[in-house]
Amino acid sequence: MERLFQTHSIRRSRECEPVWTLTAPDAGGLARPEKVIVPGVWESHPALRNYRGRGIYEQKITCGGNLRVWLGGVSFQAAVYLDDALLAEHYGAYTGFEGLALDVPEGEHTLRIETDNRFGPDSALHIPNDYYSYGGINRPVVLEELGSAYITGCRIVPVRTENGWNAEAEIRVHNLTAENLRGAVSLSLAGREVSAETELPGNRTTAVKLTVACGDVQPWTPETPKLYAARAVLCLDGIPEDDLTDRIGFREIRVDGKEILLNGEPLRLKGFNRHEEFGGFGLAVPPEAMLQDLQLMREMGANCVRTCHYPNDPRFLDLCDETGMLVWEESHARGIGEEGMRNPRFMPQLRQCTEEMVEQHFNHPCIFIWGCLNECADDTEYGAACYRESLSLLRSLDGSRPVTAALLERPGGRVYGDMDVVSVNLYPQWYHDTDVRTALDKKLKEISENGGADKPVIVSEIGAGAVYGYHDPLGGAKWSEERQCRILKDQIQGVLSSPDVSGLFLWQFADVRVDESWFARRPKTVNNKGVVDEYRRPKLAFGMVKELFRGQRQDH
Repeated sequence: MERLFQTHSIRRSRECEPVWTLTAPDAGGLARPEKVIVPGVWESHPALRNYRGRGIYEQKITCGGNLRVWLGGVSFQAAVYLDDALLAEHYGAYTGFEGLALDVPEGEHTLRIETDNRFGPDSALHIPNDYYSYGGINRPVVLEELGSAYITGCRIVPVRTENGWNAEAEIRVHNLTAENLRGAVSLSLAGREVSAETELPGNRTTAVKLTVACGDVQPWTPETPKLYAARAVLCLDGIPEDDLTDRIGFREIRVDGKEILLNGEPLRLKGFNRHEEFGGFGLAVPPEAMLQDLQLMREMGANCVRTCHYPNDPRFLDLCDETGMLVWEESHARGIGEEGMRNPRFMPQLRQCTEEMVEQHFNHPCIFIWGCLNECADDTEYGAACYRESLSLLRSLDGSRPVTAALLERPGGRVYGDMDVVSVNLYPQWYHDTDVRTALDKKLKEISENGGADKPVIVSEIGAGAVYGYHDPLGGAKWSEERQCRILKDQIQGVLSSPDVSGLFLWQFADVRVDESWFARRPKTVNNKGVVDEYRRPKLAFGMVKELFRGQRQDH
């Protein structure tokens, strides 16, 4: 399933069968079609463990009429065909996209998805990096049969008033015909329903705005993550034509001075950075493993997770909504210097990913902050301009959440004053031997003197590495579990003892595969800074983090 709940009862929607044929025609690939499971990454196939090239997926489908194909994620160049007719092209592994085919004859057809995970100048975001760019169809593929018009999306902003909560909604409807249509759009939420008649010009998308006065509903909090189903229905000539159901939580996020407030209460963040990867499954993490990750983080006392360094599967966000796990979600761009940021495709690809992320994940109450541009060139004039444009774009897309960016520890940052919340990645005692509080206080002083005074500060990364099973109890050598445990203890205590920091995200929850160009800095070609390994086997640090996180007062 694309989501973990039913999103349509009028629209005919079904997930594609899981078995596809895959051909990988480039050197070292599969010359003949072979059966594979979708969602999945082709690196799970023994012959394609290190494959970079093209992959061609095919499946026979029976359908007709107006057809919508929704692809939750394809890594990372994609072209979608129905009977050799191009429906859609897309760049980026971490956001979904659609292809439309109108007036398709009833019967059997061939759905073909061509993918490519090769690096090159056309790819500014997917580059050799400290995580692995997999190939394949990593999220569900859904087939939908549409009528004359359909609901393309519904954005809902909860607003707290003196009389309780309101829901400010914008419902977008696309007319697939050339003729002007007249219809009505309704929204049902928390036992209330409102509707409005609307004109639908031909071949256009129309936005309908509605306000639902929901009154004394139960707010969403990490302790009581109450969710409400919001159902939008489109009627044409009084007959239901289409529908879309999403879930929301009534909560308010705002920044007040140096505090981040959830429903008026300050947040004290204790969490993890988590890559969307699981040993054996790669990027295509099944929901059972997603939930296990959240359960393990909760067991350690965490209340938040950062989706480094790209938008996550909406099913993971659904689980965060249900379990009350706060989420920092960010668009895709990590560790790109000024030369890479000057790639003419960099900003267009970043804008596309950012717009799709906010559009597709807007209603998740768990998301409390948007991020962008992890560890890029914020210390140069050109790079700082890219940061400002990205932060401005996030604000224009969603004014209900604060925005931030995780910056390198180095001095010279130029964008502290441009963020609602200042975030910095620190690695004292791992990449340098500085005392934790000394390193933190030095950075806080720089932030304060360069535009970040009186803003909340988050330590967005801090951590140390350990190879699972490597022990050195006498000397505590680097890469031993003992050394990682000792460093993490000092880091957690040092950061959480500071009154000027809103919290931290440990780097990282689980070990992940990295690109081979990083082999010299990453034993086993794996980023080993997880407190569990890639198969979720706990390291010594697991228990220590649990003791310290649970020992800290759990405000939210």
